[in-house]
Amino acid sequence: MEFTLITLLNGVSYGLLLFMLSSGLTLIFSMMGVLNFAHASFYMLGAYFAYAISIRLGFWPALLLTPLLVGLLGALVERYGLRFVHKYGHIPELLFTFGLSYVIVELVQLIWGRASVPYATPAALEGPLFTLYSTTFPIYRGFMMLVALLMLLAIYLLLTRSRIGLVIQAALSHPEAVEALGHNVPRVFMLVFGGGCALAGLAGVVGGNAFVTEPGMAASLGSIIFVVVVVGGMGSLAGAFVASLLIGVLQTFAVALDYSLLSLLARFGLAPAASAPVYAILSLSIAQIAPIMPYLLLVLILIFRPRGLLGTREG
Repeated sequence: MEFTLITLLNGVSYGLLLFMLSSGLTLIFSMMGVLNFAHASFYMLGAYFAYAISIRLGFWPALLLTPLLVGLLGALVERYGLRFVHKYGHIPELLFTFGLSYVIVELVQLIWGRASVPYATPAALEGPLFTLYSTTFPIYRGFMMLVALLMLLAIYLLLTRSRIGLVIQAALSHPEAVEALGHNVPRVFMLVFGGGCALAGLAGVVGGNAFVTEPGMAASLGSIIFVVVVVGGMGSLAGAFVASLLIGVLQTFAVALDYSLLSLLARFGLAPAASAPVYAILSLSIAQIAPIMPYLLLVLILIFRPRGLLGTREG
């Protein structure tokens, strides 16, 4: 029971971090139809900006200022880069954001170096949140979960209860009508892209010190967030939330389990007489194959439900 509850909480906290990352990508795709390959790079920028600000002003100013800076940078990228290639179709957009991701990585390495930086958790958030039997749950993971849930609530209220949210949703399906009413549709799209990047920057603030802040952090999480978006359903924020929790819990439990199919068969006296390659595959523990589990889930989703868990359109 202790193992199950703690592993479940760790999985939920990791899943909520994935949601903070994937929510911005989902919003950008659902509102603009742009699949931003540089999204994880804005997450990395959020971690590095937070590190630079925190060593001068502290963690709490970094928590407020970093998403604004990353969002402003994202808005500038849309205004002076992406907007010019948008008219040529989706392939140029993909190539633009793909190249931008490499540019950001190189700039980060030029400024902060190739090694990881000592971005530490604030003293106020160190220590256990509670102790269950003999296992403690860190207060910082609880803080990550709280930030993610507040972000989810803020997005929901913005899109459904505010005037700007209604304009954004209308601009998605009827841009000409929105423009005829006097709204600047390109500016709306710039705000959406900047807002999505700001959400990635917020994830970098709270995730950079929970894990490791280094130039490879974008590549390590970049593929996972695309898995989340596809599994949840392209453009579905609710789907991204469900898929983030599902993948976070699945991967966390898999890492914690040191069983193999061979050991389970041997326990019941069913150890097979197999060839060396098959024997080697059966000997792999669940923890060893944990990194590929999200991609196996992606393959199954694409086969049996191409539109995703809560998506309304395929691919």
